[in-house]
Amino acid sequence: MRNTRCAPNRGSEPRPSLWKADSVLKALLLLKKKRYQDQLLDKTENQISNLERMVQDIEFMQIEMTVIEGLKVGNDCLKSMHEIMSVEDVERILDETQESIDYQKQIDEMLAGALTQEDEEAALAELEAITQGEDLALPEVPTEPIPEVPETHKAETERREAKDKPDREMLTA
Repeated sequence: MRNTRCAPNRGSEPRPSLWKADSVLKALLLLKKKRYQDQLLDKTENQISNLERMVQDIEFMQIEMTVIEGLKVGNDCLKSMHEIMSVEDVERILDETQESIDYQKQIDEMLAGALTQEDEEAALAELEAITQGEDLALPEVPTEPIPEVPETHKAETERREAKDKPDREMLTA
């Protein structure tokens, strides 16, 4: 509010002392208004910060719930597997597997080098006989020409093959 009173001897112009007092009041009012807005801004920022923390807490709780549900499902699966298979069954399967491995090793050892000296000498002699052509009884190869297949037989074979092939069918679009 501006005070515009004039002294009777000066005419219509306001006095400078009143201007100064008026501007101090305005400055004080502006400072109070600025301080009030700063306080409102601080309160609003604190509320936004609190809301953000609450949202993060809720998201974390949702993740925790998902993890807990996953653990429950995993636990139920393990329980059902334990019902199906006992420790004794697992031990029995492992024992059977080990026995099978040992048996296979024995077979491998027998095949790899467990031949006696006599067996080895006989195998070498047989190999030498095969490579040198000694005492090799091969069947005789026929020297006669192979007879020709008659034309009627060829035509009959072609008819059978044609019957065996599926016929093509026209398909409508």
